Amino acid sequence: MVDLHRQYLRLKPDVDRAMQQVLESTAFINGPQVKEFATNFANYLNIPYVIPCGNGTDALQIALMALDLRPGDEVIVPAFTYVAAAEVVALLGLIPVWVDVESETFNINPSLIEGAVSPRTKAIVAVHLFGQSCDMEPILRIASQNNLYVIEDNAQSVGAVYTFSDGTKKKTGTMGHIGTTSFFPSKPLACYGDGGAIMTSDSYWAERLRMIASHGQQIKYHHKIVGCNSRLDTLQAAVLNVKLPHLDAFNEARRQVATRYDEALGGNPLWTIPERRPYSTHVYHQYTLRVKDGKRDELQAYLKEQGIPSMIYYPLPLQKQEAFYGFVRKGSSLHVAEQLTKEVLSLPIHTEMTEAEIDFIIDKMNRFTGK
Repeated sequence: MVDLHRQYLRLKPDVDRAMQQVLESTAFINGPQVKEFATNFANYLNIPYVIPCGNGTDALQIALMALDLRPGDEVIVPAFTYVAAAEVVALLGLIPVWVDVESETFNINPSLIEGAVSPRTKAIVAVHLFGQSCDMEPILRIASQNNLYVIEDNAQSVGAVYTFSDGTKKKTGTMGHIGTTSFFPSKPLACYGDGGAIMTSDSYWAERLRMIASHGQQIKYHHKIVGCNSRLDTLQAAVLNVKLPHLDAFNEARRQVATRYDEALGGNPLWTIPERRPYSTHVYHQYTLRVKDGKRDELQAYLKEQGIPSMIYYPLPLQKQEAFYGFVRKGSSLHVAEQLTKEVLSLPIHTEMTEAEIDFIIDKMNRFTGK
């Protein structure tokens, strides 16, 4: 699904040099490369504050901790996404409220959010899934009207750009009160282990986020609030400093693969190709089909026989995860999320794909339907 080895070979001289500098300095924790990356990433996002942390799940948890919510407060979460967004809500004693997603974009459906708001609702987690932004303008409007916080989970869509109705453009992760991301090795901007970051335009939130990520302290051994310990390793920051200048080119490479897939696979009655919405660019962290007629599992088995990897993101909607039984609330009908788990199938898409590899996948896909 992702060829990390070929990408490493492309960047090998710069990556090896950057990591060797860290090894020689032995500044493995909070070395200068961490601050350098925070500055570089903030400049890329055109946002004043980036707080690196240990991973994307930590980023979400720290963001929620900064809001100073109380047990029993509610947080709206899309029903079709990775578990992390809901998991951190539950870990903090908060109540996840499931809201269904759009069948075309897989992102949370803004038209269903307002109906899910209750007097206990305090925040919305907007997950930019598979590489495309949620429709943020109505989400931000609903949040403003109901005095809600907005946290963006941007782990899969770093570099995507959202266009507001007045023509204003902003990168995903920079529109809500707090943005979060992951640098897991397969993500659009990835390190060689675990890593994450939190973003905000507000100095108040930046100060709280930084304190929480460092045991609740601004001055060593003086703890103002209860926090946690979540740091981006210097070695990982060094890798990210090398890869960040390539991010737009990496995203464009995946768009080109997606365009080839669109042209060759579009119009086939057995599946629906991903829909691009005019308000957002798409960085194609995943290229996800909806396979009809109950043929998804059969198609996946066929691709495996041909030596082609594929993945099902995600095979079980959050409302059916045993971990959440008994204490969550449904904010809407969840039939789209449930249907998607039966239909979605993601094809290989990464920065190192060759024309021959793309042609091979397209040929086998079309042979499956006799096209």
